[in-house]
Amino acid sequence: MDKYVFTGVDGNFGGIAAKTALKLLDKSQLIFTAPTQKGIEKFANQGIETRITDFNDPEGLSAAFAGATKVLLISMPFVGEKRQQAHKNVIDACLAAGVKQIVYTSLVNASDPTNPSIEKIDHAWTESYVENTKLDYIFLRNSQYAEAMISNYFAMLDGGVLANNQANGKMAYISRQDCAIAAAYAMASNLEHSILNINGPELMTISDLVRIGNEVTGNDLKYKAITDEEDYEVFDKMGVPRTTDGKFKKGSSAPFSSDGMVTFGKAIREGKMGTYSDDFFKLTGQKPRTVKDMFEHSEQYQIGARHSVDE
Repeated sequence: MDKYVFTGVDGNFGGIAAKTALKLLDKSQLIFTAPTQKGIEKFANQGIETRITDFNDPEGLSAAFAGATKVLLISMPFVGEKRQQAHKNVIDACLAAGVKQIVYTSLVNASDPTNPSIEKIDHAWTESYVENTKLDYIFLRNSQYAEAMISNYFAMLDGGVLANNQANGKMAYISRQDCAIAAAYAMASNLEHSILNINGPELMTISDLVRIGNEVTGNDLKYKAITDEEDYEVFDKMGVPRTTDGKFKKGSSAPFSSDGMVTFGKAIREGKMGTYSDDFFKLTGQKPRTVKDMFEHSEQYQIGARHSVDE
């Protein structure tokens, strides 16, 4: 019997992927993992096989993946060498455990060397590392989470202006929930050596997103295009760390590093994130949520807190 390992089930993304997996696969086929016992306790109570995983412990990972056919690797929330090493440990453990396929949550246009996003560097590295092993793979190149920008929209209401460096660049914003659903469907699929673009239902500028937010909520938030350096200053004033090695404020509407967000905005502005496809529908048979629908139910579409235990 094939076994499917879902890592990070204690997180925002992993929890939804795990919940979806329970609808797609038999409970006896599932192995849910998290870094702590607390993170897997509720699933263990449901009779699901659970294991504790530490991405900094290759031998422990190999043991956790023993007997698995497929493993879901959800990209870690930090950037740079630390993330690459964590991903490498997971991939190496898959090889050591005899896993056949890895499903990896990557980023739109990750392999484009002209894409200025620092986030995409780790994704491109991870994809390349997997491609140079004997592992089969499914890479899910996700667009930006709409939750991030919806949270930002509401955070900027008091000041009346949402200012960033995206200008007129376009992005097919997608719900994190839909990305997690896509990951579960990819795990349950028979796809091999596949790269899928997991995009929202339409390309739009940040001005479009603000306009939709205003139409739904009745607010009158304005959008202002600013330079990259000015964008850094905005995040500095919010207390957002420049790198993921910095200190994150509890309850922040921007639980990311400004290096990541500013270079991501630059990539959008330069047209490097304008990928659009219907791969989500082909994979799941469902249509992705619209930005309008997410604003209409905005309490369900906030970015939430960071759940990494290794920040």
